[in-house]
Amino acid sequence: MPIDKILVSIFQRAFKSITDEMSISLTKTTRSPILCEAKDFVTGLYDAKGQMLEQTENLPILSFSLGPVCRVILEQYKKDIHEGDVIIHNDVFSMGNQNNDVAIFKPIFFEKTLIGWAAAKGHQADIGGAVQGGYNPNATEVWQEAIRIPAVKLYEKGQLRKDVWNLIFANIRLQMVQEDIKAQIGACTLGERRLQNFVAKYGLTIFEAHKQALFDSTEKMMRAEIKSIPNGTYKGSSMVYYDGKHKGSKFPIRTEITVKNEEIIFDFSKSSPQTKGFVNGTYTSTCSAITLTFLQMVNPNIPHNEGMIKPLKYIVPEGTILNASYPAATTFGNHLCPQVADAIFKALGPAVPNRITAGWNHLLCSLFTGIHPRTEKKYVDICFLGMKGGSGAMNGNDGYDHIGMIDASGGVLDQDYEMYEQQTPHMILQHEYLCDSGGAGQWRGGLGTITKINLRGGNTTMVVFGDGDVETNYGLFGGKGSVLNKIELTYPNKKKITPMSKDLLEGIPDNTLYYQIAGGGGGYGNPKKRKKENVLQDVKNEVVSKKIAEKMYGIKIK
Repeated sequence: MPIDKILVSIFQRAFKSITDEMSISLTKTTRSPILCEAKDFVTGLYDAKGQMLEQTENLPILSFSLGPVCRVILEQYKKDIHEGDVIIHNDVFSMGNQNNDVAIFKPIFFEKTLIGWAAAKGHQADIGGAVQGGYNPNATEVWQEAIRIPAVKLYEKGQLRKDVWNLIFANIRLQMVQEDIKAQIGACTLGERRLQNFVAKYGLTIFEAHKQALFDSTEKMMRAEIKSIPNGTYKGSSMVYYDGKHKGSKFPIRTEITVKNEEIIFDFSKSSPQTKGFVNGTYTSTCSAITLTFLQMVNPNIPHNEGMIKPLKYIVPEGTILNASYPAATTFGNHLCPQVADAIFKALGPAVPNRITAGWNHLLCSLFTGIHPRTEKKYVDICFLGMKGGSGAMNGNDGYDHIGMIDASGGVLDQDYEMYEQQTPHMILQHEYLCDSGGAGQWRGGLGTITKINLRGGNTTMVVFGDGDVETNYGLFGGKGSVLNKIELTYPNKKKITPMSKDLLEGIPDNTLYYQIAGGGGGYGNPKKRKKENVLQDVKNEVVSKKIAEKMYGIKIK
């Protein structure tokens, strides 16, 4: 069949429009602030073989998370897939990326032929396990973290399977999660209708031919990007600190990247063995981390479909910290992305110095749970406000301020202050950019933040998870790093507590002061080469202090 290049472009835009509309639907219909405000979810369309047609990744760490599961579902059910089926999945040992990230898949039929899948995956406020909210720093195995949901039908041929629904949600604390799963089903139903209408307009034969042409075109674009990187083998490394069990423990992440003409291989075989704590990744979370990091180094206009990832090869052996073996605890896996990214940037920096950034702020985050005294209902809140630091600078550009960790890359939005104070009993006292938190450089690192919250309600539980409170991030080519992350509690009796980076604190009393520093990004290039007018503007805006202007940039200001 002759391929119409204009129609190929129309297909790409149409697929993107559908996943964007699914995303809007999910934003407007979910209940949890993790989804409706922070937008911690992804929506996608896949063909009958589970190949990606398009995705809307509100959170970049979910960039690789649906396609592999779709293929697991196809292998499991084979011909037992019918119109009206709805399948739920979160199992990290069958290509899930994190227990809390629960996926819904809906097969799409046209004239009784399976033509594709609509899918949505979102971070649920609770997923069972020992600790409300799903993050359990004391976990050593998956059952202490969550209820495992291998692929199972919630709806079969359009009929709700109440027994399956009741079994799953009897093991999840919050009614809100059921409502959010319904919203995900609704988004997938919307995607189903839109794709059916699209195929009806052009016909199945044209759809299949032009879909493949889109894959081929996208693959050529990605191969051209890879070809622009000099052939060779490049090595880089980073460090993970503390597994939640052994103080002072360290776990190296090592990559060997081979570029050969139009293909690139990311080999993490020499990384640390898996830990006994919950600081482990899954194959899917690690491949997502590799993908999103590399996408930041190539043409941003490359469509997100199967052709994009075909030239990328991943080697992440089972049993390593980046691909833990069953039944390991793995909830922290998504948050190993910064270390994966650091290793990749350090490896490819000498080859493509103008495409990489200096170090981003690593995650250090709190999750609060308790009983809201006004409503007497359970609440779960991930403190997105406090965790968002700055990105690293790159050649020609300062880093982004208050963007969050690299696995979010701006995808995690801030919570609305007033909504935060309605949904939790806590009161925000301060939340603003932190002066001097961007690493100095010819191009300055993005700013981090300072946050103070009055923890109210009493008997609050706080889970701390992250990294970056041991070693600051790094600058490049003479640029400087930023400040350390920090969380500190001051109890009403003036007792101060600095939690570990993986910690669980229970019974926090009413009127405890929560204080957090989220560091900025690293600087790029010699600070003395920064334009004087840029430094003066930074001082005027209270981004850089007069002291640092003189010390780091060599500009004395009266």
